[in-house]
Parts: sequence; structure tokens; C-alpha cells
Amino acid sequence: MIFDYETLRLIWWALLGALLIGFAITDGFDLGVAVLLPFLGKNDTERRVIINSIGATWEGNQIWLVTGGGALFAAWPLAYSVAFSGFYFALLLTLFALFLRPIGFDYRSKLTSQTWRRNWDIALFVGGLVPALIFGVAFGNLLQGVPFHFDNDMRIFYTGSFWALLNPFALAAGLLSLSMLIMHGAVFLQLKTEGYINQRCKKAVAIFAAITLAVFALAGLWVAHIDGYHISTEVLPNAPSNPLAKIVSKEPGLWLDNYAHCPVLWVIPVLGFIAGAATVALSKSGRPGLAFITSSLTLTSVILTAGVSMFPFLIPSSSAMNSSLTVWDASSSLATLKIMFWVTVIFLPIVIAYTTWVFRVLRGKITLEHIHQNDHTAY
Repeated sequence: MIFDYETLRLIWWALLGALLIGFAITDGFDLGVAVLLPFLGKNDTERRVIINSIGATWEGNQIWLVTGGGALFAAWPLAYSVAFSGFYFALLLTLFALFLRPIGFDYRSKLTSQTWRRNWDIALFVGGLVPALIFGVAFGNLLQGVPFHFDNDMRIFYTGSFWALLNPFALAAGLLSLSMLIMHGAVFLQLKTEGYINQRCKKAVAIFAAITLAVFALAGLWVAHIDGYHISTEVLPNAPSNPLAKIVSKEPGLWLDNYAHCPVLWVIPVLGFIAGAATVALSKSGRPGLAFITSSLTLTSVILTAGVSMFPFLIPSSSAMNSSLTVWDASSSLATLKIMFWVTVIFLPIVIAYTTWVFRVLRGKITLEHIHQNDHTAY
């Protein structure tokens, strides 16, 4: 094998980040479009145009979420266990919200009743709003630490509550996640529509890009004052996974340590601000294709900023710091990471190629004429 245990752990940390970014870029605009549905669609026909802009791709885009969950389970089983124990009710709420999407798409146009269709529009709105918000809230709690610990038999004990997850910093992170996905959805919708909807999208892009950049800046200042985590003992990157074999300390501002040790990392958050501003400019000038690229760069920069700030921590513990999970002590075995690596090398390019092909085939605009001409297949 050309990679040792340390390198494979780093590769799988990077792949997990890539899957999160892939989900944000692809399924993220689906969520954003769903949130915008009641506001940018002024009548039933316009709302059908908006829904049809994502109707052919939303199911395929969810592969990134499913794959991300599977990768977390297989490559980082301890992190998977802690996340699904600590965020159980939040994830359950997200799952129930996601359930509204397939039935909303399938049943909305079964009846011509305006009340029926309006209720399904609300359901799609909720199905977009809740996941986008909860994912950000989860990241906000990770940066503050999650109250859990292991006993000597490596059993997990979570001592927090659902309501404790809804703290001010986590809600700010949730607002950041929500606003950037709405911005991304508005850019995609501008790319797929024309006329009045297209013009409304430009305003939505400007508003939510401004909110995204403002909250991103606020979160950066906030992170400098919350407790960050640091491994105080020697790091053994090739040792078997054992979260209790280290000592962890914390103090305010430690999440900025990686940037102090490697100043070139500041390029990542700076790129987020530049790309966000460029998204607004390109959207206003009627170049939504380029705006979609810069919007994707904005999402990528925000996610990478959080990941780089926390490295090597995956899930820090606020109640028993030594139980914190890191890249070096929460992974699967060397053999598992090897097998998964080669599976990924084979199948991930296939997923990317197929996704690219689908979007290339479906790159045309959705118009009012399209809705009327294909009334039997439109949502």
C-alpha cells in the first residue's frame, strides 16, 4: 500500500470535507430554491416554473448527503456514533423535514385546488428551511464543543439537550448556512429562468449574499473569543484509534492557531468574501453561469474555513476534553480505510461524471411555455 495510516486518515478527512462541499453545492441549491418558492413565485404558474427548475435533479443531488453519511459511518465510526447521539433530535427533525420533499414534488399537482397546492408549497418550504438551518446549527455546536464523554469501556454518554443546541453562536452559524444556501439557490434559479422570476432572483442574490458575508464576518470575530481546543500531549498519527490516549486543553482563540502557524490559510476565508462579492456583481450583470461558480466558491470557502479552523478535531468534547475526537484517534482501522480508499477511487469519478452529464443535458431554461406545453409532466 502506497499510503500509511496517517496519510489515509488525512485523505479521509479531506474526502469527508469534499462530500460536505459536494452536498452544499448540489443539494444546497435545491434547499435554497425551496425556501424561495413562496416568495419568488407570485402565482401558481410561476411556482411551477420554480419547482420544475429542480424537479429533475433534486433526487440525484441527495446522493452527496447519503454518501457523506455513509463515509462518516465507515471511516469515522466514533464520530458517527457521537454525532447521532448528541444531535439525535435535531437530525430526526431534519429527516422529517426532508420527508416533505418527495411527497411535495409528487403530490403537489395531483389536484387543481389552490389550497392543496399552497399547502404543499409550504411543505416544500419547510423541507428546504429546516435542513439548511440545522446543518449550520450543528457546525456551530461543533466549534463550541459537544457535551459527551467515554467511560473506560468506551461507551458514549451524552449529557446535553436539544434546546442547548440552540445557543446564540449556533443560531448565528445556522443563519449563515441558511443565507448562503438561499443565495446559491437564487443564483441557480436565475440561471434556469427568465422574465419576472429572473429579475426577482437578482434581488434575492444581492440580499442573501450581503447577509452571508455579514454573518460570516461576525462569526469570524466571534470564533476569536470562544474556547478553541488543543492537544497538549504528543500526537501519534499512526497509532490505533483511542480517544482517551491524549490530553486536551482549551482556551479562547485557539481555533485561530492553524492560521497563525500557516498564514497562507487566510486565503480560504478571504476567498469567501471575494467570491461572495463577485456573485452579486455577476448576478446583477446577467451572468448567472459565472455567478453560480463564484457562489459555489463562497460555499466551499465557508465550509473549509470551519474545517481548517478545527483541524485535527472532528468533535471536541466540552464536558470531558480528553474524550474529544480527532483525525488521529477516531478513524476506522487501517484495513478499512485502505479498502474504502480504492472503492472511492473507482466510484467517486463515476458519480461526478454522471452528475456533470445530467446537468449538461438539463442546462436549458424552464419557461412558462414549457409548463404549458408539458402540463402532464410539470409539477
